[in-house]
Amino acid sequence: MHELAIVSSVLDQLDELQKQHEGARFSKVGLRVGELAGVDVDCLRFGFECVVKDTHWERLALEIEEVARRQRCPGCKAEFRAENWATACPQCGEAATITIAGEELQIAYVEVDDESDCG
Repeated sequence: MHELAIVSSVLDQLDELQKQHEGARFSKVGLRVGELAGVDVDCLRFGFECVVKDTHWERLALEIEEVARRQRCPGCKAEFRAENWATACPQCGEAATITIAGEELQIAYVEVDDESDCG
């Protein structure tokens, strides 16, 4: 299950970020996961819960934004959502369109606890 490797990589990146911002307490991490990224979002959520349990990240919340596959036609420049693997341009019929969204797998944001909440 490569979702566990993804979770470990995200937490490693957060550890590095926390070193750069000493004293910051992260409350939430947002991930952007594309439809074509080959990630099972439910497994990713479950893996996250398992990996952070009983660690300093246990209070960290995970939010996932799922990104639909979008294509652009090189001919007429139309942009559209590719549903059911149909990637031909609905405007002009061009078969060779370009994927412009849906391959993402990235940290979109990290929320930090308000300092006034710190004990």
